[in-house]
Parts: sequence; structure tokens; C-alpha cells
Amino acid sequence: MILKSLTKMVTLGVAALLMTSTAQAHWSLVNNSSTLSFVTIKADHVGEVHTFDMLSGTIDDDGAVEITIELASVNTLIDIRNERMQAMLFETNLFPEATITGSIDLDGVTAMSAGATESMQVSFELDIHGESNSYNADLLVTRLENGVVASTVKPILVTADAHGLVTGVEALREVAGLPSISRAVPVSFTVVFDQGH
Repeated sequence: MILKSLTKMVTLGVAALLMTSTAQAHWSLVNNSSTLSFVTIKADHVGEVHTFDMLSGTIDDDGAVEITIELASVNTLIDIRNERMQAMLFETNLFPEATITGSIDLDGVTAMSAGATESMQVSFELDIHGESNSYNADLLVTRLENGVVASTVKPILVTADAHGLVTGVEALREVAGLPSISRAVPVSFTVVFDQGH
């Protein structure tokens, strides 16, 4: 009887440990609290800020990070410009998503106390329009009670040349009748991940 009770306690203990481990490993991006913006410069000196409204992502228990950007969610505040970017620049019918992949020290992040903030440098791959390129980001990471916020300290420069987007940029320039559109685009983001339970 005692042995049976002991076995049951051990089994319950292992199950609880596995459940806790699984809960700690499940991190999901909170779209409504996250933002990804980029700045375009046209006609040499006219700057405009645009965003992507649909982001999703996960952090695995080994610290692997993957963020998916729905390119059709590009928001320039002008409908016709949104449509032109979708069709002519991103070609969302062929390339509906862009992905960001990298890794973080998840143990270090988990060990931070709620409200604590640390600077981190993260290397990641951006795959957009069928072309992948490597980048480095200086981040400010803040631990929440049940999650984490990561924000870029300074913008990341992404070039059209590195991702096969030059033809699309030129097509946008022509249809808008502009003398120029910059091929280098500063990108900034703030992403919130919730630690599921």
C-alpha cells in the first residue's frame, strides 16, 4: 500500500514537472502589443513611416526565435499604396510572408526578475521575397511577469538589393512618378512574447 502510494506520488511529481517544463517553453508573440515599422524616403527628402499589422511568432525551449510577417498587412495609411506595395514590391501572391529567425539566451531571459531590463545583441536571418540575409540587432529586453518585451535600440538597415526588391522599388517609383525612392530602409520593432501557462 505504501509502495503504491509512493509510486503514485512520484508519477504525479514527474507529470507536474513535465507540465511546468512545457509551460515554460511555450512563448507566443502578442500581435496587438507588437509593432514592426519601416521608413521610406522618396523624392530625396520626403520620409514616411509604414507598419505591418499582422505578426506572429514563437520562442522554443532551446531559445530559437521565429517571427512571421504577413506582407499583405503592410499599412502605409493609403489604400492604393498598400495595394501597390503588395502587388509590385512584395509580390504577396508569390511571397505572402517574410520570416525572421534567430536565437536568444532563453535561460538568461527567464532568470530575469519582472521589470528588469538588459541590453542584448542578437543575430538573425531575414527571409523576404525569396532572399535571405543576415543582420545584427541591438535590443533592450524587459522581463514581464509572464513574458518579455524586446525593442530595437537603433534601426536596422535593410536594403532592397539584399532581398531581390530593386525591380519592385523601381516599379513603385515609376507608377508614382517619383524621381527617387531610397533602396535602404531603416526598420525598427518592439515585440512582446507571452509565456503561456
